Amino acid sequence: MDQKIAVLFMPDNIACTEEKTPLMLQPILFCPILTWMIDELMGQGIERFFIVSDKRAHDMMRPYVPENADVVYVDGARHGEELLTLLKDEKGSVLIVNGAVLPVGVFSGGAVYSAEAAECCKVLKEHGAFAAFPKGAEITKGFLPVGDDEEIRSAQDMCRRKIADKHFAAGVSIMDPNNTYIDPRVKIGSGTVILPGTILRGRTVIGKNCTIGPNAMIRDCTVGDETEVNASQLNESTVGSHTTVGPFAYVRPHSTICDHVKVGDFVEIKNSVIGNGTKISHLTYIGDSDCGERINFGCGTVTTNYDGFKKFRCTIGDDAFIGCNTNLIAPVTVGKGSYIAAGSTITDEVPADSLAIARERQVNKPGWAEQWRAAHEKK
Repeated sequence: MDQKIAVLFMPDNIACTEEKTPLMLQPILFCPILTWMIDELMGQGIERFFIVSDKRAHDMMRPYVPENADVVYVDGARHGEELLTLLKDEKGSVLIVNGAVLPVGVFSGGAVYSAEAAECCKVLKEHGAFAAFPKGAEITKGFLPVGDDEEIRSAQDMCRRKIADKHFAAGVSIMDPNNTYIDPRVKIGSGTVILPGTILRGRTVIGKNCTIGPNAMIRDCTVGDETEVNASQLNESTVGSHTTVGPFAYVRPHSTICDHVKVGDFVEIKNSVIGNGTKISHLTYIGDSDCGERINFGCGTVTTNYDGFKKFRCTIGDDAFIGCNTNLIAPVTVGKGSYIAAGSTITDEVPADSLAIARERQVNKPGWAEQWRAAHEKK
């Protein structure tokens, strides 16, 4: 695309009340149309956007515009005057987008066209608005206009196929496109396999040669190369390379899971850092913790990070060994290379290379069970 500037005319219903989502903010595969359209045009070389809409809608649109987009909001009621000021010194052609369109590679029917900036200014001077096609305007293919909710619903399946085709062309394998849902903003590396039931949302980035699914949901995450995510949910976090997650793991926002890590079944991680080579195999909660490298978490470990009013952090050093059914009462530090005996409740610092035992000593009472049974049998 040769144009550097796009003028986007938003439909009148952009200023609808809260009872109805404005058309341009309706989602297609989790992504608002406005967000998808700007992302796509930026990828094609557009550097600046003039968005024309009802002035009341400007604040409504801002959260849906990519942060790195250069956008000027133009009052629809005065767009002729404002656009003339913005375009009068521009050279070359401008891309004009009339209404809500989806970038799905079909004929636009005239909803999207390019025209020389000078010719656009002539129309604006003559009519006081974009009331006619500028001289020499050329229709731009590759967009599907949508005018109402029904057309958006009808376009969902086609958009899903187009998105899948894009990833197929990049070397991604999607086993069942009809049972896979990929946000248009998602990026996937070559050699990655997407299994049925997978949902990829937001600005998720998946590395090369990964296996995602079945039944995985990943939202706004970055995943490294050769990582496996099986039947698990990941949210707003980073997962490294050569790492396995799941099945049935739950990664909550603001977590960083490094390389060669194992996050097994029924593990929950929240707002924590998990260092390289650490293993959290099953039935464990790690919250608000800074965990080093090569740690082994036994089954049933819990970081108790909340006292009812505030959250506190745990710090666990490299090469620590955390026994099964351990409670770490934050704030607490576990030193490098230390061992914690199974069943312990740790409330104080554990020095490096030491053994911590925090449980009642076992007491055996010979013959007690026999006496207990005999006493009850007499009754």
